[in-house]
Amino acid sequence: MNAQDCPFEKIIPSELLRDAEYFMAHAFNQAIEAWKIDEVPIGAVIAHEGRIIASAHNRSRAANDPTAHAEILAISQAAHALGDWRLNECTLYVTKEPCPMCSGALVISRIKEVFYGLPDEKMGCLGGALDLGALPRSNHHFTSTGGILAGPNHAILQAFFEKKRQYNATDKTNDSAAI
Repeated sequence: MNAQDCPFEKIIPSELLRDAEYFMAHAFNQAIEAWKIDEVPIGAVIAHEGRIIASAHNRSRAANDPTAHAEILAISQAAHALGDWRLNECTLYVTKEPCPMCSGALVISRIKEVFYGLPDEKMGCLGGALDLGALPRSNHHFTSTGGILAGPNHAILQAFFEKKRQYNATDKTNDSAAI
């Protein structure tokens, strides 16, 4: 599989309306960058006072680090940019509902709110499988909204894994023929 052959074009959002779709378009563009280095195409950006202060995509394979998810990397960048680990005035935009690890990091970082593209009923922890942002006994709660640019976010993940399956099937066929 040639990772650089991402069939998706970047979305160029209008600067006139900095709404959830604007910021999600930037997260989607990060997902494209993940595809280009053969990472699961998930991207994230964090906004503070209407401007992006952090942007990242998955790098688990490239970094050989299971914690190098887009959200974790963006949280670290945002904390560094603000000089404070508390992100209580920040909003995260991520292409897929965060997993348990990332959702826990969002609680710890005291994120203000989260917008995500694609819900994840199996592992999503902002309403999919459970909601860590609304734990009743937690000292921090945040709101989350799903479905932002859900179509393109679903399409890129679906296409990535389909291409992976095709590549793996071809690779197995080639291995069998060589024997």
